[in-house]
Amino acid sequence: MNMKRQKGKLESQYTTVEGLSIHARISTETAPKDAPILILVPGAGVSSRYMVPTAEQLAPDYHIYVPDLPGFGESDKPEPPLNLSQLADILCKWMDAVGIEGATMLGNSLGCQIIVEFAVRHPNRLERAILQGPTVDRHARTFGQQLWQLILDAPREAPSQAVIQFQDYSKAGFARVFHTFQMALSDAIEEKLPRVKVPTLVVRGEHDTLVPPRWAEEIVSLLPNSQFVEIAEGGHTLNYKMPEAVARVTRAFVNGTEPHIKEEKELTR
Repeated sequence: MNMKRQKGKLESQYTTVEGLSIHARISTETAPKDAPILILVPGAGVSSRYMVPTAEQLAPDYHIYVPDLPGFGESDKPEPPLNLSQLADILCKWMDAVGIEGATMLGNSLGCQIIVEFAVRHPNRLERAILQGPTVDRHARTFGQQLWQLILDAPREAPSQAVIQFQDYSKAGFARVFHTFQMALSDAIEEKLPRVKVPTLVVRGEHDTLVPPRWAEEIVSLLPNSQFVEIAEGGHTLNYKMPEAVARVTRAFVNGTEPHIKEEKELTR
């Protein structure tokens, strides 16, 4: 008999790091004291809100932290906007401030690029990485190509996600959002992947137009210690539309077991 898992609760926390107030959603569940810490990293221009569905699924089992990166959500908005390496560095300093020695990180889209940058710059602070919908496909690294792929992906996403994205873009300011997308396009993530030494799970939605099969396979081949899971019927933002599936493969990966769920196709290197 399949029992529906209880969702966990999250509360807001504000922490000052280098003069910036950083907002995060943290789990309030009494997970076992020795349970792993998971940090969920949002994508381009959006806040922790669109990571909440997955965070709630994982909160009963893990210590969950979902920060609003500086410039987005309820966090302060520095000028000029932080670049990729600065975002990775301040994420590390935020970990220091909230007392996190090491953690598993789960990101979506640009969040994956930040995690890879973090892995290169602060390798001793990252325990595992989960890259869900990792961008940007080096075979389609122009604004026009990415915009077209987003348009093709849109029917696969929840309508409520578009509302959150528009609100988050408005709060961040569209100039900052555009700068962030430009930063994502200029990041040659493929050059850094061989330097990510921690166990890494790459998760792709079956119909994710931003992460076509060829690009997902290339990412897996470049990572020294990787697993790949494809979630059937999924689009780019599985963390919002299909959080139960993301939580299942995350649990299997973190707990060191193989995902044996019929709607997922699994390949291990």
